[in-house]
Amino acid sequence: MLRPLEPIGQGARIVLGISFFILFVLGWGFATFGGYVSRTFLADPLTMVADGWALLADHGFLFDIGVTIWRVVGGFVLAAIVAVPLGILMGAYKPIEAFFEPFVSFARYLPASAFIPLLILWAGIGEVQKLLVIFIGSVFQIILMVAVSVGSTRRDLVEAAYTLGARDTGIVRRVMIPANAPEIAEILRLVLGWAWTYVIVAELIGSSSGIGHMIIDSQALLATGQIIFGIIVIGLIGLVSDFLFKAANRWLFPWRLA
Repeated sequence: MLRPLEPIGQGARIVLGISFFILFVLGWGFATFGGYVSRTFLADPLTMVADGWALLADHGFLFDIGVTIWRVVGGFVLAAIVAVPLGILMGAYKPIEAFFEPFVSFARYLPASAFIPLLILWAGIGEVQKLLVIFIGSVFQIILMVAVSVGSTRRDLVEAAYTLGARDTGIVRRVMIPANAPEIAEILRLVLGWAWTYVIVAELIGSSSGIGHMIIDSQALLATGQIIFGIIVIGLIGLVSDFLFKAANRWLFPWRLA
């Protein structure tokens, strides 16, 4: 029986998660092999696998995958380097929050794709432009989410630190940052997933490599098997990075599980 917030075992979680993928593929195969959907517009699973193998074996798709991963990681790391310290300062010091928060709240609603024409004018169509798209799409989200997390630090921890003789900078360094480090790491994990959506948008325009470039080329050829394979590769890379992030968070912040 289903009960709200009732935990389940790890084995059951794995079985249920895999079951959904199996049912999804079965439904996909039923729709395509059964003739309910034209294979011109939606390739069947076997065609997708064959097209994917051809991309990997004959068309150097592994290079495209590596280029896209580099763009995502590069732009995301740049955003985190800027956003995490600024978010901590905004959360800890109300005057800094009052100064930056209106602009950050405004900027986070601006779609990163809207900046692509300007970024092409400013930085050309090279790697800098693509890194900046990911940077813009990620940095404001991280800033605001980190600021909210740090700003909600338990007051009793802060007051206890003052009672023990801590200074203002010590409160930030030894109370606020350690108390919110697990939440900040979780924020970075979530925003990394968003960064993958930005890189594909960046690669659709003015790119000669990457997964997004392959997808747009395949669209012109109506190669839906290749398009689906590219989408699945993005999902698999994201899934692996998500598991790695979770494992790193469990190792770095074991007290969060307590």
